[in-house]
Amino acid sequence: MGRRVLVTGGAGFIGSHTCLVLLEQGHEIVVLDNFDNSSPEALRRVQELAGSTQLTLVEGDVRDPKAVDQAFRTAGTVDGVIHFAGLKAVGESVANPLHYWDVNVNGSRVLAAAMDRHDCRTLVFSSTATVYGEPQTFPLREDMPMAPIHPYAQTKVAVEQILGALCRAGSWQVACLRYFNPVGAHPSGQIGEDPMGTPNNLFPFITQVAAGRRERLRIFGQDYATPDGTGIRDYLHVMDLAEAHGVALDRLFQRQNADPLTLNIGTGRGLSVLEVVHGFEQATGLTIPYELVERRAGDVPRLEACPQSAQTMLGWSARRTLEEMCRDGWAWQQANPTGYRNNS
Repeated sequence: MGRRVLVTGGAGFIGSHTCLVLLEQGHEIVVLDNFDNSSPEALRRVQELAGSTQLTLVEGDVRDPKAVDQAFRTAGTVDGVIHFAGLKAVGESVANPLHYWDVNVNGSRVLAAAMDRHDCRTLVFSSTATVYGEPQTFPLREDMPMAPIHPYAQTKVAVEQILGALCRAGSWQVACLRYFNPVGAHPSGQIGEDPMGTPNNLFPFITQVAAGRRERLRIFGQDYATPDGTGIRDYLHVMDLAEAHGVALDRLFQRQNADPLTLNIGTGRGLSVLEVVHGFEQATGLTIPYELVERRAGDVPRLEACPQSAQTMLGWSARRTLEEMCRDGWAWQQANPTGYRNNS
């Protein structure tokens, strides 16, 4: 049965792919986005791909109570919220922590207060695997302690704590999805990751080098305690991640338990930076020039999920391969050499 869903940050990388999944599931969507690091063109393409016009845009900042109220009024009745709006660059958070606390924590507080006012207390929250800090044992399970080492992760922990308190206060249904490393794009090549300026994540850097937009890839750190010295992450296809949001939202609508549903969303198989580079080369037949440089502040040697709880609680597991991640990400880059900016 179709529901009415408010999606904050719905024009972003993960948000746009999730909006597509929600439309294909028959939901109606209201997107709140300030386009700080995204484009309205993404939402136009999402509707085109879904063959649906059941998406309404409210342009505004999640920290602005008036904008959030406007999104709720536009929707009429909101059954559930998926909250993506926020900042996510580790290095930027180290350099400008106050901005991260304002956008990520204050923005979430404003949103939760508006949800309360509008009698909507079902929320899927975009969290992160970096809440685990620098763990020594793998794979990572949800019951392991949170030990964030940079402001970005600290803000996500703070929001998880706020949401836990709301659940304990009563009548809230919350899922906190701790993402590992989403990559790739929709297989159509029509929507994908479009970072403004220099990418902060590995995969768009690889595709921009492949396209000739950048001379070479810089790999941060070559002396980690990993088999090839480069950092290991749990990379998953963005469509697998988007589908996890749709399933998590449906689960919340059926659920009675008051505790937050906290789940790792990953594949359970870590890949080093060099393995991803070589996987991309094999999938595309291209060569990616790279240089090894110093470690980056806030990076950890390894992150690898135990995704068993998501399988048990949601019936969800990542299905797509590294080859598909690389092929789909490259299709997006080839079709959109400068991202959405040609069309927006």
